[in-house]
Amino acid sequence: MQNKVLILDFGSQYTQLIARRVRELFIYCEIYPYNNPPKNPEEYDAVILSGSPYSVRSEEAPHPDLSRIRGKLPLLAVCYGAQYLAHFSGGSVKPSDTREYGRAKLSFIKDGQVFFDGIDQGSQVWMSHSDTIDQLPEGGMLVASTEDVQNAAYCIEGEPTFGIQFHPEVYHTTDGKKLLENFLIKIAGLEQDWTPDSFVEMTINDIRDTVGSEKVILGLSGGVDSTVAAVLLNKAIGDQLQCIFVNNGLLRKNEFGSVLDQYEGMGLNVKGVDASDQFLSALKGETDPEKKRKIIGNTFIDVFDEESKKISGVSWLAQGTIYPDVIESISVNGPSATIKSHHNVGGLPDYMKLKLVEPLNMLFKDEVRRVGASIGIAPELLGRHPFPGPGLGIRILGDITAEKVRMLQEVDAIFIDGLKSWDLYDHVWQAGAMLLPVNSVGVMGDERTYEKCVALRAVQSTDGMTADWVDLPYAFLQKMSNEIINKVKGINRVVYDISSKPPATIEWE
Repeated sequence: MQNKVLILDFGSQYTQLIARRVRELFIYCEIYPYNNPPKNPEEYDAVILSGSPYSVRSEEAPHPDLSRIRGKLPLLAVCYGAQYLAHFSGGSVKPSDTREYGRAKLSFIKDGQVFFDGIDQGSQVWMSHSDTIDQLPEGGMLVASTEDVQNAAYCIEGEPTFGIQFHPEVYHTTDGKKLLENFLIKIAGLEQDWTPDSFVEMTINDIRDTVGSEKVILGLSGGVDSTVAAVLLNKAIGDQLQCIFVNNGLLRKNEFGSVLDQYEGMGLNVKGVDASDQFLSALKGETDPEKKRKIIGNTFIDVFDEESKKISGVSWLAQGTIYPDVIESISVNGPSATIKSHHNVGGLPDYMKLKLVEPLNMLFKDEVRRVGASIGIAPELLGRHPFPGPGLGIRILGDITAEKVRMLQEVDAIFIDGLKSWDLYDHVWQAGAMLLPVNSVGVMGDERTYEKCVALRAVQSTDGMTADWVDLPYAFLQKMSNEIINKVKGINRVVYDISSKPPATIEWE
């Protein structure tokens, strides 16, 4: 029986990072909102309480029911969680007298604490709170302090419960992973049994049990997630899977044909549908980014529905939904504020009457790639940069026309091919070009021009939650600018985007 850890989310921006760190230890975990926990928490082997933007002293403070967890399961309470245990268990929490945000160093560690095995005094930790634990909860014993925070870490005598006011999940806490390892492996006694091979074996069996002898359709995008999902499903049910690859007219240059060829070579049952004209017609004149996303999504559903009706006996829709999409759709306060619509969460409309199978919906992006490698998918496919579901439709700012798509496809191809030829592609997480809705003055030969401007974008990230711009060589950027302006008619200016996420997003729309 595979070990599993329950993470109760109180709305912290770092909750997903806790899950990632636990998974990096090859231990399976799941995130649940504190106000919608699993029905049987006792089925888990350990529990972690996340931080929160709330104060335990406020009326809006999250109040979890820990009666079936506390003292019965190994429990690690992080930041808000540690303050919650103190405040409501005989201790006290008050506003901080000193700044408790940012880097700090452990100035005291109690001797003989397994929780801090291999962690030395002076180790850096990351604080992020405006309250502090003034008095430990009943049965609490101090185990670590910083210069400014006396009760930085404590345990409850007689039960496997630990509280820390710093964040072990962020990379600023240099021994954070070691602390989690001590808690999960040495204290909770969990096995490191969450591996790509174990996931593949479990998932293939689950798909067979779930789907039985019924048919499944899957909309392929050419990206890593849908490709790995397709190969997993193919290994589980073979010819019962029918894949559909829709050309929305907003793909990269020559991508429709090249991706179809790749899939054919992998033995997948794929039908290509060229619906470019339908998408471009539906988008005509629209400039609002959110409306463009909706139009592209709705048109895809119409095309997909039409194609699915041509396949008899289909009962299931498969999607390449991954875990961050799922978490965001069940957050503490409901779906988070709409930055942009996500094309994967929620499946297709009810009128299609299909049941949903999502074999990757418990994996993070890097785990998807590891699973893909374990089932034999070629590195060049797994190493492909993420590409947005709406494609170039959200990289053309303003209205979309066939001519603008052509221009941006040419620019994008020069940029991506350049990254590959300069051996930069694998050092970048995602790259692309944006066609801006402005014209600028230029000079070509003896003539004055008034043409389009494009912005190049290259970022480094792990899963897209945060991203930093990549410092590409000046010589490379100079060459790209020259090639684009010389080869792509209608472009006379190239700029490079040096904003990170946050505050910017990776895409411009």
